[in-house]
Amino acid sequence: MTNVEEAWVGNLVRHWRDDPSASYRTWFLWEERIKNFRSIRRGLQAVIEEIRGDTFGNAYRGSSLETVVHSIAEQRQVFKGADHAFLWKPKLRIPDIYEDRENQIAFGRFLDACLCCNAESGIVAAIHALDRQRIKGLGPAAANLLYFLHPTWVPPFNTAIVKGYNAVTGANVKLGRWDEYLAMRQGIQALNAAHRSLLSNDYGAVAGFLFDVGSGRYPLPERDGTGALERWREDLERVRAEAAATASKAAQVASEADHTHTEIQGWLRDLGLALGFDVWIAANDGSRPYAGGRLSDGCLDRLPASLTANGSAETVRLIDVIWLEKASRDVTAAFEVEHTTSIYSGIVRMLDLALGIEGGVGRNFFLVAPDNREGDVRNQFARPAFSRVAELDLRYLPYSELRGHRETIARFGSGLKGVLAIAKPIRPLL
Repeated sequence: MTNVEEAWVGNLVRHWRDDPSASYRTWFLWEERIKNFRSIRRGLQAVIEEIRGDTFGNAYRGSSLETVVHSIAEQRQVFKGADHAFLWKPKLRIPDIYEDRENQIAFGRFLDACLCCNAESGIVAAIHALDRQRIKGLGPAAANLLYFLHPTWVPPFNTAIVKGYNAVTGANVKLGRWDEYLAMRQGIQALNAAHRSLLSNDYGAVAGFLFDVGSGRYPLPERDGTGALERWREDLERVRAEAAATASKAAQVASEADHTHTEIQGWLRDLGLALGFDVWIAANDGSRPYAGGRLSDGCLDRLPASLTANGSAETVRLIDVIWLEKASRDVTAAFEVEHTTSIYSGIVRMLDLALGIEGGVGRNFFLVAPDNREGDVRNQFARPAFSRVAELDLRYLPYSELRGHRETIARFGSGLKGVLAIAKPIRPLL
């Protein structure tokens, strides 16, 4: 913006702050607004758990997501109509997170990643990952969910906010595309920084201002459209270039991670068989190529009925590696390999297994992860949601220890003694 433009925007923001009917006083300073952050976060945790456990269902009405979005839509005028983007539209079959299980899982993974993020870059990476999924009908309106998780990183999104942003900056943001939203986000950050003393760290303030402008509440002067549009195109091209680079890097990392994940599962398979256990490989991984054959070669083709008789059977089937006693088919040990994926999801699967078997407390459960992820593992254990973890014999097994000792344990070990010796207990640090 030119100095003249900066001046009139600043004057307009001052006028907006003083307007008793504008969103600054009626919504942003509303005491109940802050209270809703906590409840919406809890609601999104419920959505994630239902998607993970395959109990979310195939309809918006009556779902945990409807409860969350309804709470957002009640946030006075700024979020009026926020539920429209999530309503099931049967003729268009959008948004396609109700009938397509893969898309639903991707949406849950997106929410989980954002819920656990401790850096702004993680949010952007999660958005790029969701965008690559190309879920029909699920666009930047989902940013409204993220705003209530990270209000200082993610601005809200709706038609009026976009109109207001275009009017104030001279940009040409279009609805429905994540790259356009991310470019707008950069512009909003710059706008917020330029008028920080009048706005807030919380992007709800600048979003409320843009909403009121976009709703036609305040007339705007004529501006240099050509220069503004050029700046907008530069922002958009930069975002698209970043997205392309991120996609390329993500594909490379995913390929490497997948290989490493399979390799670690193979080590655990071979070690379990060498120690005389029956071995289960996650149902979705068994056909992966490994050591000239399949990863599930020599392993069980189905879990014992005692492990599949409860409601978490599908979750348990996805645990990376399970060792079972040959005679009794009791679970001796279970392993979740978390190379780059969420530590949170691995712990949840372990808890489902523990709570679904008789005498689950005291079993041996291991999170197997790179040495540099030990901090992530311990941080997740510290979450209040995992207070039950303290009752379980849940341990962290670093890659380096497994790599360096597995052959010796396989050759000279018996039972779990060798594995327990190289794993790190978590319980004493809670």
